[in-house]
Amino acid sequence: MIPIQQYCRVIIDNDWAGDPDGLIGLAHHALSPANRIVAVTSSLTNPMFGPPEGMAKAGADLAADLLRVLDYPDRPTVHAGPDSPFTGETRETGAARAIVDAATGADGVRLFLVCAGPLTNVADALLLEPELAALITLVWVGGSARADNADEYNYFTDPAAAEFVLGNQRLDIWQFPSETYRRLVVSAAELDHALRKSGPAGTWLWDVFNGLKVPDFIKFGPLWCLGDSAPLIVTGLGDMTSSFEQTSESPDRRIYTDVDSRLVIADFFARLELHAARQAGN
Repeated sequence: MIPIQQYCRVIIDNDWAGDPDGLIGLAHHALSPANRIVAVTSSLTNPMFGPPEGMAKAGADLAADLLRVLDYPDRPTVHAGPDSPFTGETRETGAARAIVDAATGADGVRLFLVCAGPLTNVADALLLEPELAALITLVWVGGSARADNADEYNYFTDPAAAEFVLGNQRLDIWQFPSETYRRLVVSAAELDHALRKSGPAGTWLWDVFNGLKVPDFIKFGPLWCLGDSAPLIVTGLGDMTSSFEQTSESPDRRIYTDVDSRLVIADFFARLELHAARQAGN
């Protein structure tokens, strides 16, 4: 492979026990040489996936198992946050402490906190250590570009956390709203084909997709959104073929309006297949 320079460090937070597209995003970060994962944290899930009790821990176990299957070097411990929304009161959860510790252990390489779920753990970490805001750039998959649209999943799961984090005037935020991330899709056939031929990690991911428990009112169609992979254009790839609007310079606030879906999806499937070949010794 052409040597690729490491561009950034990433803390990755998600509701891993929810929609498995988050696990695709985690695998993609783990396989991308341009970034280094320094912490992984697990947040609460929306009640639509069942009673939230124990779901943050279940998600942490899933993320840890995926990193094991990928044989990720120097695997970080995956820390679970609470199963309840943001309270506005300081609480030192495992996830919040892991975020703060990873940020304060900076080594001069840019640090992104990639959150593709509710902002609960981010809010808890900012309340626990307010100086965190000056140390990270939050990359959030969530919310809406429309001020009157507050029903987006990641926002709606914990709106109090979202309001607290978005209201922090010291925090740089690069946002991928629903209007953008929902356009990053693959067909179910493409997903099936790519994962089945990509060794143990591909099989593991496909088993998670097939074992997903969802309410009866959710009906699957021929397409699957991989919106949680959108941040790869700023962490593991590059945004030269994507676009954003800068709404503020200080703090640095960006809303990504377009993501190069072909680049993100093709890179992930290629890296997963190459990784499987290396694991097999081919």
